[in-house]
Order: sequence, then structure tokens, then C-alpha cells
Amino acid sequence: MKREIKYLIFCFVAFGFDSLISQDMPAEYRLVYHQDFSTPQAILDFDMTDPSAWKIDKTGMNSVLALYSASKYASRIRSPFNIAVIQSLKVSDFVLEVKLAQTGKEYGHRDLCLFFGLQDPTNFYYVHLATTADDHANNIFIVNDAPRIKIASKTSTGTDWGTTDSWHTARIERKVDEGSIKVFFDDLEEPVMEASDIHFVSGHIGVGSFDDTGKFDDLKIWAPFVTRSKESIFHE
Repeated sequence: MKREIKYLIFCFVAFGFDSLISQDMPAEYRLVYHQDFSTPQAILDFDMTDPSAWKIDKTGMNSVLALYSASKYASRIRSPFNIAVIQSLKVSDFVLEVKLAQTGKEYGHRDLCLFFGLQDPTNFYYVHLATTADDHANNIFIVNDAPRIKIASKTSTGTDWGTTDSWHTARIERKVDEGSIKVFFDDLEEPVMEASDIHFVSGHIGVGSFDDTGKFDDLKIWAPFVTRSKESIFHE
């Protein structure tokens, strides 16, 4: 009997969380990407503005993707410098969920970013999660061959990152036909940001920062379909 109870507990811990999330997904969605960075080869999934700024790092016994220095990269337009994009797939409608920790000093624009709909280095959306909201921070932005423009109809006053070892969960839900973009931070019931835009109907997904440092783990993407890709975005 004790053995059966232990087995049931193990099943709930190992599979219960994913099952609960899956139950909340539309029926046609499936898990199309999951990376826990448990092997050094995990970093090869990503095309980066500067690969030397990234590494697989240890947090306790856990392995994570770490942005640990400033990327030696300059876009021709004003947009984030530090970007790591999943190279193998493009999605249209999707749910992205990732654990993340901001490891820089506290200031108004202390940030991490999530990228989606990425076409090339100067055409994409990104969510900027920063300590204090203003015209250039803590918003949903579009980069469309021009400096970034905020597009959120709803946002918070700022993102509380806590200490440099504080981990959080961020989630993006996108439905292109509805023009809907929703962003969640820790509270996965109520979005902290919302926008409506359909300029880029599909594209790559990635993580990074405008000009700070941070760590990412347990990155998951659900989508009804994907387009497979081998193209390099930042390097020929």
C-alpha cells in the first residue's frame, strides 16, 4: 500500500503540473518544444546575436540558459541587443511559458525580454518586462524596420524582479485571428499586459534582454502547428 501511495505521489509530481497546463490548452494545441537545458548541447537550439554572451550554467543542481554578459551586437535600429532565438521552428498561434530570473542591478529599466513573431533582425515583437513602466519599458513592442514602438493597450506599473536569485514564471498567449496578445507574470490567471496586433502572423520565439543579464529555464511552447526552419537569423 505504501509503495502504491509513493508511486501515485511520484506520478503527480512528475506529470501532474504538465497535465494541468495541458487541460487548459485548446484541444488542437500540443507541446511542440520543451527545453530544460539539462545538457550542454541545449544551447545549440538557439541562434544568438552574440553566442559568446550566453552559456549553460548551474543554479544549485539545476542547469539553465544564462545571459551573463553584454552582447557585442548593434542593430541598425534601436532595439534589444541580447537575443537568443529558437532556430528550428516558427509558430503563429501559441502559448509560451518560461521560468526566468533577472541577475542585474536594480534600476528603472532592469529587464528581461521575450521575443515572438521574429522574421529577421529588424522585424519582430518583444515583451519587455522591466522594473518601471514608461514609453520604452515594461510594455509589448513591435520592431518593424524602425525603432521599437509600444503597442500594449494594458500594462502594469512595473515588474518586481526581487533579488538576483528570485525565479518567476512568464507566459505569452497569442491568437492571431483575434489579434490577441496576452502576457502573464507569476499570476497565470490575470494578464499584466495585453495588445492587439497582426502585423507579423508567425515567426520565431526567443528570450533575452535589452541590455541586462538573466537566466532562463524550463522553456515550453504549445501550438496547433509549427513550421520547421533551419535558417540562421543573425549570422550568415
